[in-house]
Amino acid sequence: VQLVESGGGLVQAGGSLRLSCAASGFTFDDYAIGWFRQAPGKEREGVSAISSNDGSTYYADSVKGRFTISSDNAKNTVYLQMNKLKPDDTAVYYCAGTYGTWGKYISDYDYWGQGTQVTVSS
Repeated sequence: VQLVESGGGLVQAGGSLRLSCAASGFTFDDYAIGWFRQAPGKEREGVSAISSNDGSTYYADSVKGRFTISSDNAKNTVYLQMNKLKPDDTAVYYCAGTYGTWGKYISDYDYWGQGTQVTVSS
């Protein structure tokens, strides 16, 4: 199983980025993908998640209305569109995979990517 994130970078506050999580090594349609982030000195937290089988989604309160998660099952890829970015969004963003339905917590996921850095300047 492999999860590879891409799309991070440096952006000014108010700007946008789109993160990608490319998955391989498992039946994508049976899995859920979650996005987590970890800022320096803080714990890793759940941001958003999507179940590939039914398309159900989850968003943390801090990103609702600004971030959108989507899945392209044909490409085995999940996207996280991040708009109206704030300096508080600065973190390493990780995608994670689990069989079945999405979960909110780190312990709900079995597979993890290496992360991609997102930096939002003020």
